[in-house]
Amino acid sequence: MTHLASPGRVFTRSAALQDRLHDLVPGGAHTYARGPDQYPEFMTPILERGAGANVWDVDGNRYVEYGIGLRSVTLGHGYPPVVDAVTRAIAEGVNFSRPTVLEVAAAEDFLDLVPGADMVKFAKNGSDATTAAIRLARAVTGREDVVVCDQPFFSVDDWFIGTTPMNSGVPDAVAERTHRFRYNDLVDLDAALTGCAAACVILEAATALHEPAPGFLEGVRALCDRHRALLVFDEMITGFRWSHHGAQGLYGVTPDLSCWGKAMGNGFPIAALAGRRELMELGGLRTDRDRVFLLSTTHGPESCGLAAFRAVAHAYATEDPIGRMESVGSALAAAVTGAAEELGVGEFLQVAGRPSCLIFVTRGPDGAPSQEFRTLFLQELLVRGVLGQSFVVSAAHTDTDLDETVDAVRGALLVYRRALESGSVTGLLHGRPVAPALRARAAPRRVRRRGGCDAEVVAQPAQ
Repeated sequence: MTHLASPGRVFTRSAALQDRLHDLVPGGAHTYARGPDQYPEFMTPILERGAGANVWDVDGNRYVEYGIGLRSVTLGHGYPPVVDAVTRAIAEGVNFSRPTVLEVAAAEDFLDLVPGADMVKFAKNGSDATTAAIRLARAVTGREDVVVCDQPFFSVDDWFIGTTPMNSGVPDAVAERTHRFRYNDLVDLDAALTGCAAACVILEAATALHEPAPGFLEGVRALCDRHRALLVFDEMITGFRWSHHGAQGLYGVTPDLSCWGKAMGNGFPIAALAGRRELMELGGLRTDRDRVFLLSTTHGPESCGLAAFRAVAHAYATEDPIGRMESVGSALAAAVTGAAEELGVGEFLQVAGRPSCLIFVTRGPDGAPSQEFRTLFLQELLVRGVLGQSFVVSAAHTDTDLDETVDAVRGALLVYRRALESGSVTGLLHGRPVAPALRARAAPRRVRRRGGCDAEVVAQPAQ
């Protein structure tokens, strides 16, 4: 295999370790969104460490990182107050056979932040929290159907993943219980609720690209009440990125249940299910009804995640990380948009979304979104020291980080413009384009098994 050559941007060890990962881990990563098929084919850095908004790979390359832990890191890698809190906690033990005082303190901190919730139960990942919400809603209402918004992801569990193209192994009878509706479309939601016996409606109150239209969330609340379905907010991203009170605090609409994770631990594993007391108590010992197996995990209340969360909550109470992310994101969006317009490609490379949750849209010569041109842009950013499938920032991104990013974007866009002018990425893109993470088959990025890689794997900006 022939690889590109460039001084200072070597991928030799990363390539060898990525090959080894394919031998050890299905898909070459433990999270599909982190998979090598989400990056240019010969440029899949294996990371070694991070600090602030910067990361280093095993070949010694430094990058300004965006997306930053799949949006789970808002305070920066290695944020000292979180690291110190976790270090103190684990020095006294991590997991015990009875609850700890840390569980009481963390629950109090959490419920102080989420005024619409009376009780909380901690877990380790968002899928467990959302699935617990679905199970509880079904128990409360005696119904089995679920209505979900047409948003990208809610859970790895069958009730949701069975509705995606990657549904192998999910019984049809399970997937058929889940129904979709369009965001910001109350008529469509009403039709979905009318057409089934819904236990609940679950949605993200807002996303990077879509803010709720005036009256939409209030209308969702009213429709749930009218159809006697519970309202569940997925706050995995909006919580601690839109507001430390979550979308429900920002938009003033209170769900029956809400599910949290990602940035609440600044990268440490912690998630939560929160809700009204009369609902949550069905998973407890103060009910005469049949009990719900709500959440029960060995590692849900371990000390690391809870200590991290408490330090994050303190940081949000004493600093302004959301304000910083909004400021940094606004500056980045303006600078990248300005560079694209200056180079004559503003119609083809666009920055969109909330400033704290930016994405970039890549279009081909026909003006349609293009995976080939997205991959070319990713490739040219990588060789210039920027890593990310988006421009999602953290409060740790500095002005220097932004300057480096904008310089990298300018260089990448010069190559992008050449591809637009020629009508193709041929000769500029090395390897196959990225592919959707949730797809039925490994093609078009199927990986052939091969032996160890001894060749020097390096890359340079396209010439």
